[in-house]
Amino acid sequence: MGRSIRAVAPRVVTVDLFSALIDSRTGGSAVLGALAAERGWDVDGGALYDRWDARNKASQRDLRTWVPFAEHSRRALAAAYAELGLTADAGADTGLLLGSVGDWPLWPDVEAGLAAVAVRYRVGILSNVDDDVFARTRVAALVGGTVDADAVWTSERLRAYKPAPELYRRARERAGGALTHVATSARDVRGALEAGLDVVRLRRPGHHLDPAGPRPAADVGALHHVVTVLDRAGDCGDNRGKT
Repeated sequence: MGRSIRAVAPRVVTVDLFSALIDSRTGGSAVLGALAAERGWDVDGGALYDRWDARNKASQRDLRTWVPFAEHSRRALAAAYAELGLTADAGADTGLLLGSVGDWPLWPDVEAGLAAVAVRYRVGILSNVDDDVFARTRVAALVGGTVDADAVWTSERLRAYKPAPELYRRARERAGGALTHVATSARDVRGALEAGLDVVRLRRPGHHLDPAGPRPAADVGALHHVVTVLDRAGDCGDNRGKT
């Protein structure tokens, strides 16, 4: 059973970027698949993306000093190439990959869902990314409208990476102490809960909760349902159902 959401209207509702809002696997796989085809590599773009993504997340988790997201990404791609026996300039290819994020698709419910949340709450972003990478995404176009420009918190700004508790705690401090985080990936859900944040899990294809981790109080299948969860929490102080 998940921990209940506290019955207080949050000043900020942050949403994860590359799992909850952007279908990053589809976007990144297309770019890496095109590189593989161009070079005659016998490797699927999705498989290459998965290797890169896993190593990128491990680097963010394990490195004790802060380095830019782009550097984590370069190291991860170099490691993936080495494991597969591929010869290429990982730095240049990382530039191509991260330079393509503006083409990575939003999940279909994102624009309407964020607008629905923004009617009732300040909407922010909490993401393991550099500022310039965020600025290229389709979500950046929503800043100043449905997304509050003062609530865009990247790893570059917070000088920490998920799932380290420092990132979540620093975001909560900037939110003035009242923050609900909408997370999709297992590490984000677990990291935010273990840092003491209220969490609404947003289900997306390919993502599953950590079976050994804490359970969020609320689990929704579409972004606009976050409003229902928070409104119910405000009315009765608890929500444990799926929407």
